[in-house]
Amino acid sequence: MASPNIAFNAPELDAARCPSQSRPIDLVYLATQTKGDKEAEMENLQAFARQARACLQSIGTGELDVARAAVHRLQGAASAVGAFRVSAAASAVENEGVDAARLAAVGAAVIEAQNFILKLCR
Repeated sequence: MASPNIAFNAPELDAARCPSQSRPIDLVYLATQTKGDKEAEMENLQAFARQARACLQSIGTGELDVARAAVHRLQGAASAVGAFRVSAAASAVENEGVDAARLAAVGAAVIEAQNFILKLCR
């Protein structure tokens, strides 16, 4: 009789099983990146919020090349702090092209992340 090798199956890492990934900022990921330094976490989040606002302004210029570069910067900055919804929305624009719906999704994700950061800063 063969025994099941359940212990060796790869774990499923979806947002439903990992609550930190269901938030606008994955605080567990951020803590890992900063080695638990709360001051560094807040500095990184505030820097991300400033950069995200600047990227949204660049995206709103209407110039395609400027928007693409801003989306690319935003995607990298979001990934660095654990803003994975922002990163995914920006990646969609990079991979599938600039259109109004995708840009709106980026804007909504950024606003959600910024509101989350503001709540943390209180």
